[in-house]
Amino acid sequence: MGLRCGIVGLPNVGKSTLFNAISSAKAESANYPFCTIEPNVGVVTVPDERLQILEELVHPERVLPTIIEFVDIAGLVKGASKGEGLGNKFLANIREVDAIIHVVRCFDDPNIVHVAGGVDPVFDKDVIDTELQLKDLESIDKKIGKVERTAKAGDAKAKKELASLQAFKAHLESGKNARSYTASDEDLEAVEDLQLLTLKPVVYVANVDEASINTGNQYIEALKEHVKDENAQVVVISAAIEAQIAELTDPEEKAMFLEEYGLKESGLNQLIRASYSLLNLITYFTAGVKEVRAWTIQKGWKAPQAAGVIHSDFEKGFIRAEVIKLPDYQEYKTETKIKEAGKMAVEGKEYVVQDGDIMHFRFNV
Repeated sequence: MGLRCGIVGLPNVGKSTLFNAISSAKAESANYPFCTIEPNVGVVTVPDERLQILEELVHPERVLPTIIEFVDIAGLVKGASKGEGLGNKFLANIREVDAIIHVVRCFDDPNIVHVAGGVDPVFDKDVIDTELQLKDLESIDKKIGKVERTAKAGDAKAKKELASLQAFKAHLESGKNARSYTASDEDLEAVEDLQLLTLKPVVYVANVDEASINTGNQYIEALKEHVKDENAQVVVISAAIEAQIAELTDPEEKAMFLEEYGLKESGLNQLIRASYSLLNLITYFTAGVKEVRAWTIQKGWKAPQAAGVIHSDFEKGFIRAEVIKLPDYQEYKTETKIKEAGKMAVEGKEYVVQDGDIMHFRFNV
């Protein structure tokens, strides 16, 4: 399963600069609104040192990492929920992503205009949130109209569904995102078909200047305080630094550059980790002489579900999974020696796949 993240933000917060830097896809970036009218898609490979270890052990013909798609979604203005500006296009594009990367401006620069006249990350966040909340309310109201008729006729299931819808509606009307509502499974089932925009997982990117990347600033603190009740991640990134990193091709040069700024990893790596954590994603591997490959799945998936990511036939005809742990592969070097040492586990349909498992599936079609 490929992960698709939509990068959103008000004009001039550094959204396209960040997108260009992390994906090396050059969308037109300029100091004025609406410079990204069509969504630009950048495919980024997920760095994973375990792939390199397996490559050295297996010597495959090719190595395939897992990927993330970053979509630079067209700029948003107040009134988008009513279709103003590029609102309709924005809202349609945001429905298609698994997670939202919401970039907010946390830096001062008199040379870059701000649509609201001053830097205020909480205001920036709330402008976009309000438009998404209004669209969600519109979706909920439509469904309430349909469910109410059935509920009034005495249908018990419809009554429960109506209560869930009304609870979400009240929460949204109070100016809060659906993701911050403590919902039961029943509540979530009631809105599942609506694809609520504010229910999508979100990573807030505090885009800072170079001086604030290690020290932080008051804007970051204000943003963190404002989103503390949401199930969200906040990542501090300097799009300007990321743009410089993107120009470097040599890994050693990149490492030295990061060290100069006192950074352990790039903003891209931080974003990937935050996205995986937020969406409860893990990676397992397949390893053979033809190919070593990383596969992304949901944490908690059982072996047949994991097999289905490779091909639906693997899930339908699943017999068993042969599982090796990476430390054992590193110690014994070959599958033959791993088997001889009794370190290859044979697992059935109930096995819950663990992050880093090396798997071989047996199936019958």
